[in-house]
Order: sequence, then structure tokens, then C-alpha cells
Amino acid sequence: MVVSLKDVAERAGVSAKTVSNVVNGYRHVTPATRRRVQQAIDELGYRPNLTARHLRAGRTGIIALALPELNNPYFAELAEEVIDYAAGLGCTVLLDPTHGRRDQEVLFVRGVRAGLIDGLILSPIELENEDLAERGSEAPLVLLGEREYDAPYDHIAIDNVAAARTATRHLLELGRRRIAFLGARHGRTRQPAHLRLRGWREELAAAGAAAGDDLVATTDGYTRADGARAMARLLDSGAAPDAVFCYNDLVAIGAMRTLGERGLRVPEDVAVVGFDDIEDGRYCAAALTTIAPHKRAIARAAVDALLARLDPARTPPPDSPRRIRPGFALVPRESTLGRP
Repeated sequence: MVVSLKDVAERAGVSAKTVSNVVNGYRHVTPATRRRVQQAIDELGYRPNLTARHLRAGRTGIIALALPELNNPYFAELAEEVIDYAAGLGCTVLLDPTHGRRDQEVLFVRGVRAGLIDGLILSPIELENEDLAERGSEAPLVLLGEREYDAPYDHIAIDNVAAARTATRHLLELGRRRIAFLGARHGRTRQPAHLRLRGWREELAAAGAAAGDDLVATTDGYTRADGARAMARLLDSGAAPDAVFCYNDLVAIGAMRTLGERGLRVPEDVAVVGFDDIEDGRYCAAALTTIAPHKRAIARAAVDALLARLDPARTPPPDSPRRIRPGFALVPRESTLGRP
């Protein structure tokens, strides 16, 4: 037997409108009434008709999540968090790769899926401020990631400079003094690589340690192969680092591979810190010390910000776009501490 909203209302002794308010998460319901309605829902096994709800609201119930790469473990793990949280709120997530290409990012910003989705969560790599200024779609947009923009949209990003300083400080506290940075990029200064490089420089300068260009290695991308090649170039240059802070965990895993091939031990000869806390890093020969962005908090903040713009009655949005900074944590492991 299909349980209706009216059945729940009769069981809870409230109006059907009150049940609807509880199911839709509206705030103006007393805690006691909310508990009574939820108990009736649980007892009867009521399941809301999400399709009908979205149609009544003039929505599809679908939000898009556009990420640079789906084969990058960090983005895959983040996507899973977004999908799980959105599902609990009655939304379906359409997952799209942009491959980090500006033309693809611009397509999404200008509403390539405008008739299909209610809103967009976008993690851009190459997008510029002028692209956002020319946005034609009316669907709400939330930005993810560490590229900085001067644009009227909610933006969720951890503090990259602070995170890089934390990673570098960890190495300094272990007595390392020649700490290299792997993963620098040429070009625009607002990219995450520049922010992490800046944090590395600031922390080394504060400690009076070497922060010369000879300890900085650029990469074309952020894969394991990029890390392996950058580490090889750094060693061939004679820089002789005793520690390496890497742009991300994939670069760090590649760097550790090269160190092993050159007969150098991690962490005895060279300590290594990554960034992202992907699962692969926990299973390296020396489990990888890393900066762990709070992925669940990032995902929830993004979905909540988007839904607030879609449904102001549910969670009134702020008057102006917000810059939301979820937390991060240093996770020390064997690549800096050694085996216990």
C-alpha cells in the first residue's frame, strides 16, 4: 500500500501542510512537532514523491557537478561526498568532466545544461573573471576550489597558504632545512599552485631557512609521472633537498618512486609531504604524510549553498555571496615520521 502525505498527517495529528513543511526541511516547525511527524513517517514508511515535488516547484531535482578530472582520486572522493549528501536532500547529481579546459568550463558557466539542471557546482581550473562576468545562465552557481575570483558567487575553498605553511612547518619541526617544493606552475598567480608555493616561502622565511628557486620544481600537470620527472630534475640539478612538499599526493607518490630508484630512503634521506589525503597515499611503501582538506565539509557547504539559492524558504541565503573556508588537517605518517 502506498502511504500518502495525508496518512502521515492523520497519524501525527497535524495538518498535511505541516507534514509537507517537515519533509521539505522548512525551519518554522517546532522541535516537538517535527519529532512527532518524523515518528509517523518512520512508522508508516512514507517516501515522498520527489518528482512531483520538483515539478511543483518548477525544478528538475538535478544539480550538475563539473570537475576537472574524474580519474583524479581527490575529485573522485569529493564527487562521492557531494552525490551522497545531495541524495539525502532529494537531489540527483549529474557529474561532468571539464578536463581543466577553459572552453569546457565556459560552456557550463554559460548554461550548456540550462534546461536540464537546477544549478551548478563548478571546480574551475582555467576559467577567468571575464568568463564569469559574461555568464548568461540564471541557474545558481557555486564555485569550488582554490582559484581566486572576483565574482558574485558563493565560493568554497580551503586556505591554501595556511595549509602549505602547516605542511612546511611540520618538516621544519622535524629538523629539515632544505625543503623543496614540487608542483610550481608558470602563469597566473591566483592558481592553487601559486598559493601553496607562497605558503611554503612564507614559512621558510619565518624560520630563516633556504627558500631559493633551486629548490622549486615546476610540473606540466599533477600526476604521478609529473612528480617522478620533477623529482628527477631536482636531484639532477644538485639541489640536494632533505625534504619535499608536493602540490598534491599524486605528485608526492611519483616523487617517492624516483627517490627509491635513486637509492634514497623516505624519510631518512628525504621526507615527503603531499596534499589531498587520497586513499592511495595511505598504502605507499612509506604511508604518505599529507594535508587533508575536509572533503565532507566542502561537499556539504557546496550543496547547502546551492540549495539556499534555489529554495530561499528552506534556508534563506545571505544577502551577498560568501567565501566559505572549510578546514584542513595535517595527517603525519611514515613518509615524514618513519615507521614506529
